[in-house]
Amino acid sequence: MSNDVPVSQIESRTGYRFNDAGLVRLALRHASVAENRVASNERLEFLGDAVLGLITCQRIFELFPEMLEGEMTKIKSSVVSRQTCAELAQQIGIAQHLVLGKGMRASPAGVPMSLAAAALECIVAAIYLDGGLEPARRFLLPLLEPRIRSAERSKHQENYKSLLQHYAQQQRGLSPVYVVLEAKGPDHAKHFCVAVKLGEQQFESSWGVSKKHAEQNAAMLALRALGVLNGEQVDLRGSAGNAGGTNAEGSTSVDGANATDATPNHADEADGSDAQTKSA
Repeated sequence: MSNDVPVSQIESRTGYRFNDAGLVRLALRHASVAENRVASNERLEFLGDAVLGLITCQRIFELFPEMLEGEMTKIKSSVVSRQTCAELAQQIGIAQHLVLGKGMRASPAGVPMSLAAAALECIVAAIYLDGGLEPARRFLLPLLEPRIRSAERSKHQENYKSLLQHYAQQQRGLSPVYVVLEAKGPDHAKHFCVAVKLGEQQFESSWGVSKKHAEQNAAMLALRALGVLNGEQVDLRGSAGNAGGTNAEGSTSVDGANATDATPNHADEADGSDAQTKSA
């Protein structure tokens, strides 16, 4: 992390050629090395957060014309979270070019999440100031759209644990137990491998970006193995009173789509299940 910002590398990684290279240097200048806070990237972070939010909201609005405001807000919150921004900054390779003071230099685990997230927002602001909204949109949408679609799919998975809980208690008189088999990664970006057990039967395990997300995916795999899903994704968009999409007649509605694989869901929402979680 030298004080020399490799402008050409940043341009290559963002796909945008700057007219004012000074904006790149400012975007990656942390307050710990600036003469004063106004000369740091903090103001760009403020602007970049707003530009990122606007582009994300517009794309959600365009992709899901029937979606209600509350659902759009949940997807937006997931997509522009600090964790997601930090992951994107690491993915495109700009976080490591932050210019930091000696006391702020990154540990071997990498740049702290808050700083990496800020780096992305600052680069977004720099592109916006240099070229306008359209170049910022072209830079962000290839990064954001997969996350937006993943977040939209994830909201249909929120009740897999509830559905499995209901099935297990009704059909077997058991409660699912979720076993953490493995955890990988630094504390700020840890991933978990979880399997679900019904009595002595353990089902296929699944990875997730949080324990709750891994448990949801493990529950989905168990439901498949039990023949409840039959390789299909349950439509969980009905009323909350019908656990797991089960209607008053006890049947389960499906939308015919293939169940999704492990996809990040950064909003760990309550799933209504009283199943236990254990470490292996």
